[in-house]
Amino acid sequence: MSRPGHRPPVAYADEAARALRSVRDLIRYAVSRLQSSQARFGHGTDNAWDEAVWLVLWSLHLPLDRLDPMLDARLAPSEIGAVISLIERRCTERVPLAYLTGEAWLRGERFLCDARALVPRSPIADLLDSDALEPWLPDAGEIGAVLDLCTGGASLAILAAHRFGQATVIGSDLSVEALALAADNIDLHRLADRVSLRQGSLWSPLEGERFDLVLCNPPYVNAASMAELPAEFRHEPQGALAGGNDGMDLIRQIMAGARAHLQPGGLMLLEVGHEALHFEAAFAQLEFIWLPTASGDNSVALIERDALPQA
Repeated sequence: MSRPGHRPPVAYADEAARALRSVRDLIRYAVSRLQSSQARFGHGTDNAWDEAVWLVLWSLHLPLDRLDPMLDARLAPSEIGAVISLIERRCTERVPLAYLTGEAWLRGERFLCDARALVPRSPIADLLDSDALEPWLPDAGEIGAVLDLCTGGASLAILAAHRFGQATVIGSDLSVEALALAADNIDLHRLADRVSLRQGSLWSPLEGERFDLVLCNPPYVNAASMAELPAEFRHEPQGALAGGNDGMDLIRQIMAGARAHLQPGGLMLLEVGHEALHFEAAFAQLEFIWLPTASGDNSVALIERDALPQA
């Protein structure tokens, strides 16, 4: 039985299809539905307005960066129906929009996206597209080899290839399914001659190889947080999120082998998200620097090779 004042999604959709006419109307409706359904964000947007704009413009095959000229465009009934259908899927199934559209955008680059890998959103991407690394990497041309460990769909590997034009890049992951998606993204960006993939657990497929820069967005969500994940995040591969009781299970293994895979003077950028306190507790003797990012000042650690423990 429906609770008082509650209408099923089909009622919203039918009424909207009859009443809405323009892009502006649909965006307003999408914002209202996202908020009333208590949708959660964090897969390319962090609020209902940006998510609504992305959803509506994508569904109408309109440029994602050209909203204003389109706001008062009148739409055909079939277009309105398609947008409303996508809105209702997002609100009722609670699937990340990037999975519904099959694509995600990171630092202005398009990536194919589905449930084989996490939705691209690492703050490491911001660092690659800024001057934040210049005190440690003053000459990008000197970077000859980059590793993206736990590469998923290869978004960081691809962004690194764009940033370091002379470098060869390896993306490595345990998941065969994620690497298949990564291969499609590498082909999309026409980087097959510079970005290669390895399959295996952490350092095992990289024996004897050393890198000037290691990027790593590993599973790091602690067990208590995993138990409270919003529905949207439960559509992502849980093995790419779960980091054990304190979130540090995989990171301990990564840190134990990292020094042997870095060139003298090499660096590692390690994402730990909201687990800064657990990271600091687990590696109390480690010298590192928190790099400022849009997602917070304590989410990505810069670690120099000589600060890492001996294997």
